[in-house]
Amino acid sequence: MASEELDRNFSELHVTRDSDCNGKSKILENQAVDGDVQITYFTEDLHDVTLHFQIIRLAKQIFVWIGCNTAKFGHLYAAAVTRPNDQVAVTSILGGTSDNTGSGIARRLVLKTGLNIIVACNIPKDSPMLEATAERKLAEKLRSLGYIIPKPGGMSLD
Repeated sequence: MASEELDRNFSELHVTRDSDCNGKSKILENQAVDGDVQITYFTEDLHDVTLHFQIIRLAKQIFVWIGCNTAKFGHLYAAAVTRPNDQVAVTSILGGTSDNTGSGIARRLVLKTGLNIIVACNIPKDSPMLEATAERKLAEKLRSLGYIIPKPGGMSLD
């Protein structure tokens, strides 16, 4: 990629504030002409933990990174709906199988969005409440971005 093209692509990025997260969030959106990629990131400060989120929305999948207090990548999971019976399959791409903190998040996000999901997560495996809080904050953001469509009839998987 030529440096002029890279400079032009960076000039198309806009930073704005998101009021849904108590003014502590930042959103970075790529306003490309074709609209194929949207990048969103935000930070949630909880009592003694800082959760960092990055959401990259591609045409038919979403990549999510959840960082806990650091910018470590963590374990990487992929989840998708399988055919013919519409079950969700989750696999560990990077990291051990003994720590499955992000696999549940990936599986539930596939059910909520209907898209393929890649989740990188470095939440400690002995913190189920932190994992639940992170998933709730992530689902709120995905819903506000329009990636989670409410199911007709009222009941949702949240």
